[in-house]
Amino acid sequence: MPCYSIEGVVPVIDPTAHVHPTAVLIGDVIVGPGCYVGPCAALRGDFGRIVLEAGSNVQDTCVIHGFPDDDTVVEQNGHIGHGAVLHGCTVRRDALVGMNAVVMDQAEIGAAAIVAACAFVPAGMKVPARSLAAGMPAKVRRELTDAEVAWKLEGTQVYQDLTRRCLASLREVQPLSAIEQDRPRVKQVDVKSLIETRRADAGTGG
Repeated sequence: MPCYSIEGVVPVIDPTAHVHPTAVLIGDVIVGPGCYVGPCAALRGDFGRIVLEAGSNVQDTCVIHGFPDDDTVVEQNGHIGHGAVLHGCTVRRDALVGMNAVVMDQAEIGAAAIVAACAFVPAGMKVPARSLAAGMPAKVRRELTDAEVAWKLEGTQVYQDLTRRCLASLREVQPLSAIEQDRPRVKQVDVKSLIETRRADAGTGG
């Protein structure tokens, strides 16, 4: 993948992590064990340090950056959805930042909290642990249920499995010119969207 040093500071990628070949890492970036960094993500450690702790994932087209005096940290099992932007903030253990959300400088997303898709978390905001923040600007809406916390962890575990799958079998290839007979499918995983999970719980009285 495109990996660049700046002023002699070189990115670090644990051997058990998967960083897609189209992701860009610059300077003071530390990718921990079992992490997943998706296609076209940009992690620019040319000012402050960027740290992805064990088992966290940063999905496609995410941007992570910060000011010189601030570290941007995604703690263990942190989950950063497609297209999100993190700037000089902290995402605590087991928290989720939804697709296309923005988390600004010195904001803190508490442990096992969820930031909804497309939310804007302003600078300095503290989202409490196990809570849902949504809106532009984001506001704390309510406490998460046990089922929602479990749903988030299940999704993160799917990405941890994807890391292992990519390390084992992801290869650059030339496309086929026609569909082969009995075309195989990629591995099926038993994971549902949050809305499907809520419907299932309602149907069972959970």
